[in-house]
Amino acid sequence: MEELNDPLEQAIGERVRQLRTEQALTLDDLATRSGVSRAMISRIERGETSPTAQLLAKLCSALGTTLSALFAFEVKDASPVARRADQRLWRDPESGYLRRSVSPEGVGSPVDIVEVEFPPGARVVFERQPADRGITQHLWLFSGRLELTMEDGRHLLEAGDCLFMGLEEAHVFHNPYDEPAHYAVILCRTKV
Repeated sequence: MEELNDPLEQAIGERVRQLRTEQALTLDDLATRSGVSRAMISRIERGETSPTAQLLAKLCSALGTTLSALFAFEVKDASPVARRADQRLWRDPESGYLRRSVSPEGVGSPVDIVEVEFPPGARVVFERQPADRGITQHLWLFSGRLELTMEDGRHLLEAGDCLFMGLEEAHVFHNPYDEPAHYAVILCRTKV
């Protein structure tokens, strides 16, 4: 994958604030719903911190959205083509995984495609998010190996394998191997 674009902290913070205010939620309301402290949410909204994937997932669930939708900023002239050079990149500050939003923005599709480069030794834990019920994803591993632990057990994935899962389930991504894992996530929002 290419190098990261300019940091997105400010844009992420503005997007979280926008979603919160559209729902008439106070910082305290969002803190209660998400389990993320009011102070941390305030710092995120001001672009003063680089939130982790786990923290963003909690906020997204509480706001009724997904990470993909959070990273899909408003587009004036939506195009059915998303050029690679224009696709948004984000790196999780804790695990170092690199996330590329592949899907064209603003086209209204319930499907999002995300490309991920997951470094050796990386581990990301996503807690159970009941608000994400009805959102599913396929994880298609292109190269490397990956361990994915879900509520039904542990799955060891190798290049070419594809795993289907509900996003509301608690799950842990782990790469205990010496090589990066490179995969795509195809996320589908079936809930209204």
